[in-house]
Amino acid sequence: MYPKIQHDVDQPILDLKQISVKLGDHPVLENITFHLHVGERVAVLGPNGAGKSTLFKVIAGVLPPTSGEVNVYGSTSSRHTCIAYIPQRTQVDWHFPVSVYDVVMMGRTAKMKPLVPPGKNHQIAVKHALETVEMQDLACRQISQLSGGQQQRMFIARALAQEAELMLMDEPLAGLDDPAQEELLLLMEKLEKERVTIMTATHDLDQAARHFNRILLLNRHLIRFGSSQKVLTAENLKIAYGGRLRMIEDGDNFMALDNSCCEGGEE
Repeated sequence: MYPKIQHDVDQPILDLKQISVKLGDHPVLENITFHLHVGERVAVLGPNGAGKSTLFKVIAGVLPPTSGEVNVYGSTSSRHTCIAYIPQRTQVDWHFPVSVYDVVMMGRTAKMKPLVPPGKNHQIAVKHALETVEMQDLACRQISQLSGGQQQRMFIARALAQEAELMLMDEPLAGLDDPAQEELLLLMEKLEKERVTIMTATHDLDQAARHFNRILLLNRHLIRFGSSQKVLTAENLKIAYGGRLRMIEDGDNFMALDNSCCEGGEE
Protein backbone atom coordinates (compact mmCIF):
# COMPACT_ATOMS: atom_id res chain seq x y z
CA MET A 1 0.00 0.00 0.00
CA TYR A 2 1.67 3.19 -1.20
CA PRO A 3 1.46 6.43 0.86
CA LYS A 4 -0.70 9.11 -0.71
CA ILE A 5 1.33 11.87 -2.39
CA GLN A 6 0.03 15.37 -1.77
CA HIS A 7 -1.14 17.25 -4.85
CA ASP A 8 -0.72 20.98 -5.31
CA VAL A 9 -3.85 21.65 -7.34
CA ASP A 10 -2.53 25.09 -8.30
CA GLN A 11 0.18 23.34 -10.35
CA PRO A 12 -0.34 21.69 -13.77
CA ILE A 13 -1.34 18.03 -13.56
CA LEU A 14 1.69 17.31 -15.76
CA ASP A 15 4.78 19.43 -16.35
CA LEU A 16 7.75 18.11 -18.37
CA LYS A 17 10.98 20.08 -18.34
CA GLN A 18 13.73 19.35 -20.89
CA ILE A 19 13.17 15.59 -20.96
CA SER A 20 15.75 13.60 -22.96
CA VAL A 21 16.09 9.83 -23.27
CA LYS A 22 18.97 7.84 -24.75
CA LEU A 23 18.96 4.08 -25.28
CA GLY A 24 22.67 3.33 -25.44
CA ASP A 25 24.05 5.98 -27.78
CA HIS A 26 20.73 6.36 -29.59
CA PRO A 27 18.70 9.50 -28.72
CA VAL A 28 14.98 8.66 -28.53
CA LEU A 29 13.67 11.92 -27.05
CA GLU A 30 15.45 15.26 -26.94
CA ASN A 31 14.62 18.30 -24.81
CA ILE A 32 10.84 17.75 -24.48
CA THR A 33 9.09 20.53 -22.54
CA PHE A 34 5.31 21.03 -22.14
CA HIS A 35 2.58 21.02 -19.50
CA LEU A 36 -1.05 19.89 -19.26
CA HIS A 37 -4.04 21.13 -17.32
CA VAL A 38 -6.74 19.01 -15.73
CA GLY A 39 -9.36 17.61 -18.11
CA GLU A 40 -7.48 18.09 -21.38
CA ARG A 41 -7.60 15.45 -24.13
CA VAL A 42 -4.33 15.45 -26.05
CA ALA A 43 -3.54 13.44 -29.19
CA VAL A 44 0.15 12.55 -29.56
CA LEU A 45 1.09 12.30 -33.24
CA GLY A 46 4.27 11.26 -34.99
CA PRO A 47 5.67 8.49 -37.18
CA ASN A 48 6.76 5.12 -35.83
CA GLY A 49 10.04 5.55 -33.98
CA ALA A 50 9.15 9.14 -33.00
CA GLY A 51 9.30 8.28 -29.30
CA LYS A 52 5.58 8.29 -28.43
CA SER A 53 5.68 5.10 -26.35
CA THR A 54 8.93 6.19 -24.70
CA LEU A 55 7.35 9.51 -23.74
CA PHE A 56 4.44 7.71 -22.07
CA LYS A 57 6.76 5.37 -20.17
CA VAL A 58 8.76 8.32 -18.85
CA ILE A 59 5.62 10.12 -17.70
CA ALA A 60 4.33 6.94 -16.04
CA GLY A 61 7.62 6.45 -14.19
CA VAL A 62 8.31 3.14 -15.94
CA LEU A 63 11.42 4.49 -17.68
CA PRO A 64 13.73 7.07 -16.10
CA PRO A 65 14.76 9.95 -18.37
CA THR A 66 18.41 10.45 -19.18
CA SER A 67 17.94 14.08 -18.21
CA GLY A 68 15.10 16.45 -17.37
CA GLU A 69 12.26 16.43 -14.89
CA VAL A 70 8.65 15.18 -14.77
CA ASN A 71 6.36 16.93 -12.29
CA VAL A 72 2.83 15.78 -11.42
CA TYR A 73 0.91 18.43 -9.50
CA GLY A 74 4.27 19.93 -8.56
CA SER A 75 5.85 16.69 -7.30
CA THR A 76 8.69 14.77 -8.96
CA SER A 77 7.88 11.42 -7.30
CA SER A 78 7.65 8.42 -9.65
CA ARG A 79 5.10 6.72 -7.37
CA HIS A 80 2.02 8.67 -8.41
CA THR A 81 -0.95 6.29 -8.46
CA CYS A 82 -2.95 9.02 -10.19
CA ILE A 83 -1.23 8.08 -13.50
CA ALA A 84 -2.40 5.05 -15.49
CA TYR A 85 -0.47 3.71 -18.47
CA ILE A 86 -2.58 1.71 -20.94
CA PRO A 87 -0.23 -0.20 -23.27
CA GLN A 88 -0.77 -1.29 -26.85
CA ARG A 89 -3.00 -4.37 -27.01
CA THR A 90 -0.29 -6.31 -28.85
CA GLN A 91 1.87 -6.15 -25.70
CA VAL A 92 -0.67 -8.06 -23.58
CA ASP A 93 -0.96 -11.84 -23.14
CA TRP A 94 -4.68 -12.24 -23.75
CA HIS A 95 -4.58 -15.96 -22.95
CA PHE A 96 -3.66 -15.35 -19.31
CA PRO A 97 -6.49 -16.97 -17.28
CA VAL A 98 -8.09 -13.95 -15.60
CA SER A 99 -11.53 -12.38 -15.81
CA VAL A 100 -12.46 -8.78 -16.58
CA TYR A 101 -13.25 -8.28 -12.88
CA ASP A 102 -9.79 -9.57 -11.89
CA VAL A 103 -8.05 -7.14 -14.24
CA VAL A 104 -10.07 -4.15 -13.05
CA MET A 105 -9.40 -5.11 -9.41
CA MET A 106 -5.67 -4.90 -10.22
CA GLY A 107 -6.22 -1.16 -10.37
CA ARG A 108 -6.77 -1.21 -6.60
CA THR A 109 -3.43 -2.91 -5.82
CA ALA A 110 -1.63 0.24 -4.68
CA LYS A 111 -4.46 0.95 -2.21
CA MET A 112 -4.63 -2.58 -0.73
CA LYS A 113 -2.68 -4.14 2.13
CA PRO A 114 -0.53 -7.14 1.13
CA LEU A 115 -2.18 -10.56 1.46
CA VAL A 116 -5.50 -9.02 2.56
CA PRO A 117 -8.55 -9.83 0.38
CA PRO A 118 -10.20 -6.77 -1.20
CA GLY A 119 -12.81 -5.29 1.10
CA LYS A 120 -16.14 -3.64 0.35
CA ASN A 121 -14.65 -0.27 -0.64
CA HIS A 122 -12.46 -1.91 -3.27
CA GLN A 123 -15.38 -3.95 -4.61
CA ILE A 124 -17.53 -0.81 -4.87
CA ALA A 125 -14.76 1.01 -6.76
CA VAL A 126 -14.46 -1.86 -9.27
CA LYS A 127 -18.22 -2.05 -9.73
CA HIS A 128 -18.42 1.70 -10.39
CA ALA A 129 -15.52 1.54 -12.87
CA LEU A 130 -17.19 -1.30 -14.81
CA GLU A 131 -20.47 0.60 -14.91
CA THR A 132 -18.73 3.74 -16.19
CA VAL A 133 -17.36 1.83 -19.22
CA GLU A 134 -20.61 -0.20 -19.55
CA MET A 135 -18.98 -3.58 -18.95
CA GLN A 136 -20.71 -4.65 -15.74
CA ASP A 137 -22.38 -7.54 -17.62
CA LEU A 138 -18.96 -8.82 -18.75
CA ALA A 139 -17.29 -8.83 -15.35
CA CYS A 140 -16.95 -12.62 -15.22
CA ARG A 141 -15.83 -13.05 -18.83
CA GLN A 142 -12.30 -14.30 -19.52
CA ILE A 143 -10.18 -11.62 -21.18
CA SER A 144 -9.44 -13.93 -24.14
CA GLN A 145 -13.13 -13.73 -25.08
CA LEU A 146 -13.24 -9.94 -25.41
CA SER A 147 -13.36 -7.94 -28.61
CA GLY A 148 -10.71 -5.29 -29.23
CA GLY A 149 -12.99 -2.47 -28.11
CA GLN A 150 -13.98 -4.36 -24.96
CA GLN A 151 -10.31 -4.93 -24.15
CA GLN A 152 -9.64 -1.20 -24.27
CA ARG A 153 -12.70 -0.39 -22.16
CA MET A 154 -11.55 -2.95 -19.59
CA PHE A 155 -8.18 -1.21 -19.29
CA ILE A 156 -9.90 2.15 -18.88
CA ALA A 157 -12.02 0.59 -16.12
CA ARG A 158 -8.83 -0.61 -14.42
CA ALA A 159 -7.47 2.94 -14.59
CA LEU A 160 -10.72 4.29 -13.12
CA ALA A 161 -10.55 1.75 -10.29
CA GLN A 162 -7.02 3.00 -9.68
CA GLU A 163 -8.55 6.49 -9.37
CA ALA A 164 -6.27 7.70 -12.14
CA GLU A 165 -6.48 11.38 -12.98
CA LEU A 166 -4.10 11.12 -15.96
CA MET A 167 -4.49 8.28 -18.48
CA LEU A 168 -1.78 7.54 -21.04
CA MET A 169 -3.27 5.49 -23.88
CA ASP A 170 -0.79 4.00 -26.35
CA GLU A 171 -2.62 3.64 -29.69
CA PRO A 172 -5.92 2.44 -28.15
CA LEU A 173 -7.78 2.80 -31.47
CA ALA A 174 -5.39 0.65 -33.53
CA GLY A 175 -7.04 -2.40 -35.07
CA LEU A 176 -10.58 -1.46 -33.98
CA ASP A 177 -13.48 -1.20 -36.42
CA ASP A 178 -15.24 2.16 -36.85
CA PRO A 179 -18.08 1.54 -34.33
CA ALA A 180 -15.60 0.43 -31.64
CA GLN A 181 -13.40 3.48 -32.30
CA GLU A 182 -16.40 5.82 -32.05
CA GLU A 183 -17.50 4.16 -28.80
CA LEU A 184 -14.04 4.62 -27.31
CA LEU A 185 -13.81 8.26 -28.40
CA LEU A 186 -17.20 8.98 -26.82
CA LEU A 187 -15.97 7.36 -23.60
CA MET A 188 -12.92 9.64 -23.62
CA GLU A 189 -15.22 12.66 -23.93
CA LYS A 190 -17.25 11.33 -21.01
CA LEU A 191 -14.08 11.04 -18.91
CA GLU A 192 -13.15 14.63 -19.72
CA LYS A 193 -16.38 15.76 -18.05
CA GLU A 194 -15.19 13.90 -14.94
CA ARG A 195 -11.90 15.89 -15.08
CA VAL A 196 -9.78 12.96 -16.21
CA THR A 197 -6.83 14.13 -18.32
CA ILE A 198 -6.03 11.95 -21.34
CA MET A 199 -3.00 11.59 -23.63
CA THR A 200 -3.60 9.28 -26.59
CA ALA A 201 -0.99 8.18 -29.14
CA THR A 202 -2.58 7.78 -32.57
CA HIS A 203 -1.74 7.70 -36.27
CA ASP A 204 -5.08 9.14 -37.44
CA LEU A 205 -4.54 12.85 -38.11
CA ASP A 206 -8.18 13.57 -38.99
CA GLN A 207 -9.45 11.81 -35.88
CA ALA A 208 -6.96 13.73 -33.76
CA ALA A 209 -8.20 17.03 -35.17
CA ARG A 210 -11.87 16.19 -34.63
CA HIS A 211 -11.84 14.58 -31.20
CA PHE A 212 -9.00 16.11 -29.13
CA ASN A 213 -8.55 19.51 -27.50
CA ARG A 214 -4.87 19.79 -28.33
CA ILE A 215 -2.29 17.96 -30.40
CA LEU A 216 1.33 17.19 -29.56
CA LEU A 217 3.37 16.61 -32.71
CA LEU A 218 6.51 14.61 -31.99
CA ASN A 219 9.48 13.17 -33.79
CA ARG A 220 12.18 12.81 -31.16
CA HIS A 221 11.84 16.58 -30.66
CA LEU A 222 8.59 18.34 -29.79
CA ILE A 223 7.72 19.95 -33.10
CA ARG A 224 4.52 21.75 -32.06
CA PHE A 225 1.94 21.58 -29.27
CA GLY A 226 -1.40 23.35 -29.45
CA SER A 227 -4.71 23.42 -31.28
CA SER A 228 -5.18 21.35 -34.44
CA GLN A 229 -5.27 24.55 -36.53
CA LYS A 230 -1.82 25.58 -35.29
CA VAL A 231 -0.24 22.11 -35.25
CA LEU A 232 -1.58 20.33 -38.32
CA THR A 233 -0.08 22.59 -40.95
CA ALA A 234 1.67 21.31 -44.06
CA GLU A 235 4.98 22.75 -42.83
CA ASN A 236 4.80 21.11 -39.38
CA LEU A 237 3.72 17.75 -40.80
CA LYS A 238 6.56 17.72 -43.31
CA ILE A 239 9.03 18.34 -40.48
CA ALA A 240 7.54 15.52 -38.41
CA TYR A 241 7.00 12.88 -41.08
CA GLY A 242 9.29 13.80 -43.94
CA GLY A 243 8.77 11.40 -46.84
CA ARG A 244 6.66 9.07 -44.70
CA LEU A 245 3.64 11.35 -45.06
CA ARG A 246 1.77 11.56 -48.33
CA MET A 247 0.66 15.15 -48.93
CA ILE A 248 -2.12 15.98 -51.39
CA GLU A 249 -2.27 19.76 -51.82
CA ASP A 250 -4.91 21.85 -53.60
CA GLY A 251 -4.21 25.55 -53.30
CA ASP A 252 -4.53 26.53 -49.64
CA ASN A 253 -6.02 23.15 -48.70
CA PHE A 254 -4.23 19.84 -48.23
CA MET A 255 -4.81 16.25 -47.19
CA ALA A 256 -2.18 14.29 -45.26
CA LEU A 257 -2.05 10.48 -45.16
CA ASP A 258 0.23 8.83 -42.58
CA ASN A 259 1.79 5.72 -44.13
CA SER A 260 4.12 5.10 -41.17
CA CYS A 261 1.45 3.17 -39.23
CA CYS A 262 2.12 0.26 -41.58
CA GLU A 263 5.80 0.14 -40.70
CA GLY A 264 7.23 -1.97 -37.89
CA GLY A 265 7.91 -1.01 -34.33
CA GLU A 266 7.49 2.01 -32.08
CA GLU A 267 10.07 3.17 -29.59
